[in-house]
Amino acid sequence: MWRGPRPPILWDMSDTPVKQQSTAAFYGQAVASFAVAMAATAIGIFRLDANAWVRGFLAIAVLYLVTSAFTLAKVIRDRQEAGQIVSRVDQARLEKLLAEHDPFEKL
Repeated sequence: MWRGPRPPILWDMSDTPVKQQSTAAFYGQAVASFAVAMAATAIGIFRLDANAWVRGFLAIAVLYLVTSAFTLAKVIRDRQEAGQIVSRVDQARLEKLLAEHDPFEKL
């Protein structure tokens, strides 16, 4: 086993990027944009020159579309986060192998 100083570790786990949070302004803009879009759609459906059941159907369709979009965004985010965790575990294993490897050891 190599007795000299340990070789430098190229990727330290402390160097991994921290999950960034959204700014308050970005969050506010997203909420305001969603509220404006929902209000405009609701007003458009309400003022539509059609029977009540047609307006009701369109309102339910919009609500279904919104809930589906939220669900899809959550599933995509969860899959991405799971991939990052697996990547960090693989990176830690590689770092351990590199730290323990002695290139001057006789085979």
